Amino acid sequence: MSASLAFVFPGQGSQSLRMLADLGAQQPLVLETFKEASESLGYDLWALTQDGPAELLNQTDKTQPAILTASIALWRLWQAEGGGVPAFVAGHSLGEYSALVAAGSLSLADAARLVERRGQLMQEAVPAGQGGMAAILGLEDADVIAACAEAAQGEVVSAVNFNSPGQVVIAGAKAAVERAIEACKAKGAKRALPLPVSVPSHCALMKPAAKRFAESVQAIDWQAPRIALVQNVSAQVVTDLDTLKRDLLAQLYMPVRWVESIQCLAAKGATRLVECGPGTVLAGLNKRCADGISTVGINTPDALAAALAAQA
Repeated sequence: MSASLAFVFPGQGSQSLRMLADLGAQQPLVLETFKEASESLGYDLWALTQDGPAELLNQTDKTQPAILTASIALWRLWQAEGGGVPAFVAGHSLGEYSALVAAGSLSLADAARLVERRGQLMQEAVPAGQGGMAAILGLEDADVIAACAEAAQGEVVSAVNFNSPGQVVIAGAKAAVERAIEACKAKGAKRALPLPVSVPSHCALMKPAAKRFAESVQAIDWQAPRIALVQNVSAQVVTDLDTLKRDLLAQLYMPVRWVESIQCLAAKGATRLVECGPGTVLAGLNKRCADGISTVGINTPDALAAALAAQA
């Protein structure tokens, strides 16, 4: 196990049509991993990620299993190619489930069904068109929180993703999010961009989903993580299974504390981070969260080869 190595797993928004296409063409392990998830879900997940349609892939109950499975395919490839075992894992929102599979807490089959259910419940909690999310750029966290408080007017709107210094995502009822966007601009935000999502994640509107999701979480046979896992809700290493499950449920309606999670990894000596999933969203965020850390991706043949060579 490498004390300075940590794996970080991305969340929703990292999906794209034909993700992992090149690796899938070269590495049977990728297709095997997708086949395993497909059998659990009852449809061909690889075909959906490669051929679309994009509208279906971007549906939250399809997006979540797709990103999870792509991430675990890369994790298995890394291991099969002789990559080092990280000292820590962490995942951004949905990515926390990928981290739990990598850490040996639950099987891919169980996780795929679990995140599909999570997506369904999230969508049911807030009908499409009633919620919203927006990215606020260039404003202090405290100012974003204050703007949300001013804009709420009895509705839900809150800061939900602390992604990097100067990048905070807000979520809530559509009208309240629109008021908060204006309030953030008034406080000096450089940009305030509505996000193309169907569900306002990580805000109080998701509490009913968490209540219903508890049954699915409890029904699974969990194991204690074999790799230290930093959770979103606490931004701390969690080893106790009861706390881990409780925080997974709370994660649905509590903020993702990504800045603090990366700072926790850095404080524990993890300076080499591998983004294990489609896209490169986390690499961009991580470098602004803590000094002295580097993040590399492994989602193409060249990137995987380079990351494996760099550890030699």
